[in-house]
Amino acid sequence: MKIDVSGELEVRTSRSGGKGGQHVNKVETQVEVRFTIGASRILHDEQKQILLDKLANKLTHDGTLIVRCNETRTQLSNKEIAIEKLHHVLEQCLIKRKARIATRASKAVKARRMDQKKRRGEIKKMRGKFIE
Repeated sequence: MKIDVSGELEVRTSRSGGKGGQHVNKVETQVEVRFTIGASRILHDEQKQILLDKLANKLTHDGTLIVRCNETRTQLSNKEIAIEKLHHVLEQCLIKRKARIATRASKAVKARRMDQKKRRGEIKKMRGKFIE
């Protein structure tokens, strides 16, 4: 499910640490992308609720998802990476997972496991002191 929320993103920049020498002190290359889930016009109410539930521990108190990137030395590439990360997070949350069907181990599998355990126990018993 591909959702493009690029039009609803708020982008902020700040100075980033790391590589760059003196250049790092004067250029704002770190990018922070903010997406407020509740204010989105692209997402349905059901999708918003799913995102709010699944991302509860990653959201701010007003329901904003923040993704930061300072991997590269250019603001443009950091912006692209941050937007890509945000889209990936949203897509992963909106994938519907199949419900797990509970199954049981068959009798043959249980019996095979018990035989293996008995054999292993006998091997270990043989390693012990031999008493006549």
